[in-house]
Amino acid sequence: MTARPIAKGRDMTDHKASPEAVNDAPDQGVETPGMNETGGETVDETTPEARIEALEAEVAELKDRWVRSEAENQNIRTRAKRDVEDARQYAIQKFARDVVEAAENLQRGLASIPPKTEGEDTLITKLREGIEGTERSFLNILERHGITCEDPTGKPFDANLHQAMAEQPSDQHQPGHVMQSWTPAWLLKGRLLKPAMVVVAKGTPEASAASTSPGLNTTA
Repeated sequence: MTARPIAKGRDMTDHKASPEAVNDAPDQGVETPGMNETGGETVDETTPEARIEALEAEVAELKDRWVRSEAENQNIRTRAKRDVEDARQYAIQKFARDVVEAAENLQRGLASIPPKTEGEDTLITKLREGIEGTERSFLNILERHGITCEDPTGKPFDANLHQAMAEQPSDQHQPGHVMQSWTPAWLLKGRLLKPAMVVVAKGTPEASAASTSPGLNTTA
């Protein structure tokens, strides 16, 4: 049998890609830094001016927050100071209200003594003088601690200081004025401690009728 000759022409050895072929191969999904999808370089849209404007806006916001916080802290300090001052000045308010009740009882006791007359008993005279001296001393002590009293007789009625117990017609007092006070108004460092109990004057029926009657027409 005749041997068959081997065909020539095709190299059966393994083909290895050259470095130039690798470099020339198209990029398969690998993005190159600094390149966009179209192959051009990416551009940073944040300009220095825009960055400065953003920082200035942030600084303005922080400053506004700081100003608001400082204002709130100042309000808190002011309220706390006022509360402490009120507590210091008016801590004795309840006690002072009880004390003025004792002062009013002392005044009632003095008013119950008959007026001074000639030839009255010496005992009554000394009793009156003793109570009057005690009252003056007591009121001076209260005044040193900021407790004062006001007699509203003859003054216009003030609902903030007076408590109307009755209303009576009077031709000696103007309507709406206090014609009689049963107790004075007591104040603790300018703040009302106890209102005065008063009788308020109102117009007499004659005055009311005169004020409501139509006037005469004197024109020709």
